[in-house]
Amino acid sequence: MEINIRENKLYIDLRAGWNDLITIEDGRETMKLVIESLIANKNIVEILIVGERELEYDYNQTKILKEIANCYENIHSKKLLTAFPEEIKFFRKLSNYFNLLNEIVENIKSDCIESYKKLISLKDRLEFISIRSKDYILKSFVENHINPILEELEKLYIIKKLREKEIEENYLYRPGDRRIYREIFSPIIRPIFMETKFYLTLPKNSIKVEEYEFKNIKVEIYKVPNKVRYVYVLYAPEFLLTSDEIKVLEKVREYLAEHRPSEAELKDFQKTREAFYNLELDLIKRVSQELNIPIPEKRMKELADILVRYTVGFGILERILADENITDIYVNAPIGMLPIFVQHANYEECETNIVISPIEAENWATKFRLYSGRPLDEANPVLDAELSIPEGKARVAITSRSLNPEGLSFAFRRHRDRPWTLPLLIKKKAINPLFAGLMNFIVAGGRSFLVAGGRGSGKTSLLGAIMLEIPRKYRIIVIEDTLELPVPQMRELGFNIERLKSRSVITKVESELPAEEALRTALRLGDSALIIGEIRSTEALTLFEAMRVGALAHSVAGTIHGESAYGVFDRVVNDLKVPKTSFKAVDLIIISANLKSADGLRRYKRVVEVVEVKKHWEEDPLAENAFAPLMIYNAKEDTLLPTQTLINGESFVIREISKRIPEFYGNWDLVWSNILLRAKIKQRLVELSEEFKKPELLEAEFVVFSNELFNLVSEEVKNEIGKLDSNEIYRRWEERIMERIY
Repeated sequence: MEINIRENKLYIDLRAGWNDLITIEDGRETMKLVIESLIANKNIVEILIVGERELEYDYNQTKILKEIANCYENIHSKKLLTAFPEEIKFFRKLSNYFNLLNEIVENIKSDCIESYKKLISLKDRLEFISIRSKDYILKSFVENHINPILEELEKLYIIKKLREKEIEENYLYRPGDRRIYREIFSPIIRPIFMETKFYLTLPKNSIKVEEYEFKNIKVEIYKVPNKVRYVYVLYAPEFLLTSDEIKVLEKVREYLAEHRPSEAELKDFQKTREAFYNLELDLIKRVSQELNIPIPEKRMKELADILVRYTVGFGILERILADENITDIYVNAPIGMLPIFVQHANYEECETNIVISPIEAENWATKFRLYSGRPLDEANPVLDAELSIPEGKARVAITSRSLNPEGLSFAFRRHRDRPWTLPLLIKKKAINPLFAGLMNFIVAGGRSFLVAGGRGSGKTSLLGAIMLEIPRKYRIIVIEDTLELPVPQMRELGFNIERLKSRSVITKVESELPAEEALRTALRLGDSALIIGEIRSTEALTLFEAMRVGALAHSVAGTIHGESAYGVFDRVVNDLKVPKTSFKAVDLIIISANLKSADGLRRYKRVVEVVEVKKHWEEDPLAENAFAPLMIYNAKEDTLLPTQTLINGESFVIREISKRIPEFYGNWDLVWSNILLRAKIKQRLVELSEEFKKPELLEAEFVVFSNELFNLVSEEVKNEIGKLDSNEIYRRWEERIMERIY
């Protein structure tokens, strides 16, 4: 046992020679040791107890313990355990009671509730005896000693909680019962081989609203009375290790301290991770033998996987990223003072039971700096990077002290590890089948469009889903400054796709190519569909000029910040200095938005408008009615509805597409039927997924297969019967889809 005080923090190391439970709430001897330390040191504000786990009791919990220490001292300072002069001549008669009283008061340090209950019992017994025998000496003892001590105890927060429970909940106390201590004291817990701390005790009166599991991880969502924010409680395997397993991992961690990965090693994330996993697995086998702690082979591999996360990996961040319900993760400054916050798909912003330490935050920042190759220092206080691990992908924005006076902070935007598809977005109600059918038609026609919206409105997810509608016979070039679009997954699906990484307009890394230069390079790479991750800066001028003069052979698309079609025009023309005539090269603007429920507590992503940009305007497209909505969100029906412009075939863009297809030329009914057919197919995929309980039917592989099957069947029907008969195309498509499903 070792006790130290540093910066008004009480550190108690119980790793050697301690036989009691190490928690204050469960261990009588541990509580006594803490109270005695608080009596000797008045300025303690936090308590840290180290055993197989590190337990941290915060200021409020320490304050409650200091109350007990002060109570104990007050009893002694008021000499309530010493006989008064008039009692001394009767001391022999009272000595047994004084001895008993001393034992009870001494026990306050271990269990003040038990002492309180014993005092009440003693008082009742002595009062009964004094009344029956008319013994004024015992009566005086009760009045001069027991009652004043009870008064001191009744000032304690813990005793007040006891009395509340007895009244409100008919709580029946039994000697040694420490349930109340467990309700009051809930330390932050940290296994000593890692820096992450976590709570396992839930807020009082919280109500569990959901529970689910993924990848051997359990999550519980709680509603706390009088709070709008839910609590996201994560139980990761590393939080639930046995004491023997923790001993082994601690010893392995000591060995690993001699072999820290170099910066050169850390740059190759996957290779380093594999090497450390093998090293740690060997060390776990050796240490378990040294300590005579038998661990099965399978469990050793699980422990090595845990340890590698907290050495060369990203620790608890990887566990959170594995939850597909999470869209954003926030680690706010000052690190260590607040829990991690997450944005949950069903419960909005939630507080978690996890707190990371400043040391871990610094480790994360170093790894992101090395993996991205971008600086993070006083001159470059912002780092934009991406994280790609088996558990998930995320975009990360880091701010450092020169921008944030309270130190490092992190914001992670989680991306689905598999690409979003239009059928998946239909299921989520972000879009409807008609929108999906229309976009499939637009992409097949090779038109240009922008996906606009505010931050977190789903722009990138929607653009990635639309990219999957591009036929695989076309080449695709993607330009991004932060890698978010599903390029690797599309490459695995057989798309001819190339990615260029441009310089971030935020971090401005000199070794990276500016966005406009990356775009000029893309234009020299041959006929391709061109996708811009986000239009932010001077590259807009090059892009729109290339679109205007017809330098691009197929679809051009990208995302841009803007809440309306005119907002996009204003940003492109006035902020990014693109000539008005070049802006006319945009065919469609899709507006995505984060909508709120009436109570303001729930948010949901929806495409709210599809706007066509007409070409016959000079100065102001809004004033000259150049923005023609094709679809508009209806809040009452919670869906996009087509406008008369779309229904009546008055869309300039769709007419232009039709002119280039002999079967559609001059036949709006056939065009509209074909758009509805594409919509019907998207809807049918959603229905089949639910009907057969096969979520994989909505994933990229099957959706791409469905798209190509539609094209092949359409060609087949046209060749056989001489026209694009929608009913026949659908019949054959569904027949072959069912064959694939079975």
